[in-house]
Amino acid sequence: MASDFTLDFERPLIELEKRIQELRNFVGERQFDVSDELAALEARAERLRDEIFKNLSPSQRYQLARHPGRPFTLDYISCIFTDFIELHGDRAFRDDPSVVGGIAFLEGMPVTVIGTQKGRDTKENIKRNFGMPYPEGYRKALRLMKQAAKFNRPIITLIDTPAAYPGSGAEERGQAEAIAQNLLEMSRLPVPVIAAVTGEGGSGGALALGVANKVLMLENAIYSVCPPQSCAAIIWRDGSRWQEAAEVLKFTSDDLLRLGIIDEIVPESGGAAHRDREGTAKNLRESLIRALSQFSSLSPDELVRQRYEKFRNIGTFISAPKPESADEIDEPQANDADRVE
Repeated sequence: MASDFTLDFERPLIELEKRIQELRNFVGERQFDVSDELAALEARAERLRDEIFKNLSPSQRYQLARHPGRPFTLDYISCIFTDFIELHGDRAFRDDPSVVGGIAFLEGMPVTVIGTQKGRDTKENIKRNFGMPYPEGYRKALRLMKQAAKFNRPIITLIDTPAAYPGSGAEERGQAEAIAQNLLEMSRLPVPVIAAVTGEGGSGGALALGVANKVLMLENAIYSVCPPQSCAAIIWRDGSRWQEAAEVLKFTSDDLLRLGIIDEIVPESGGAAHRDREGTAKNLRESLIRALSQFSSLSPDELVRQRYEKFRNIGTFISAPKPESADEIDEPQANDADRVE
């Protein structure tokens, strides 16, 4: 299923696919044999699709991660799980529609699934707060996680949020504390936890659902401390340099797999998730099933230990070679401001 919204770098492919469909419709009406012409055009479209989607820049992947036609959490839930029962409320303040969660079955196994949810139009985006959770959203998620632990159900989280909501009301109700509490409690859950970054993985708002035994990431998703526009505004005081910031943030799936932040890249069918929602959901479903089978035999203590070691091992540093003699140590050069008369 493709969206009506088209990015500039997609346009040549969209126009070619439209020509192919028009030719099919024309042939269907008049019953001409143009199978050779159709085959040539389809082969050309396949080559163009590979050329476009296998050579994307970080800024282009960022645009795909935010594509309005991209599948959201409820789309994946309907395609991947069966018998989903949504549960509401944090039992403290209210229900936050930007976080959805409940009980479902995956390949006959009962699981708890939780994710951030965006809206398709202005009205729904206002209801879902553009996918930016309030603290009560994270507290609802934590309530469902603790319920899953009580009944020994694996937990699956689907992450697609620009960030936790930074408004004054959220801060007054303890946004930072709610995120910190989730990080603490997720680190010691005695059941398998699998996280999947499906679109935007923004800052602590994403990490609050991301402390997992295995972190999956869709091919064109992003996972970052902040969006490139904010990075450019902070570093260079110029938000127009966001494409340059996208290059240095290292937020693509390829970068994060190489750095050890994520564990597996899930391919997007048709080149991008918005072009084939069902195919992409099928790929994600297969990855989730494999991940759960990998951890289903571990004891609660082993699950907690594996999760702890996974996050402790993230990050690297480089040490300069130790000088062989004092002569090799470069002395700092004093400038006029450093001199003492």
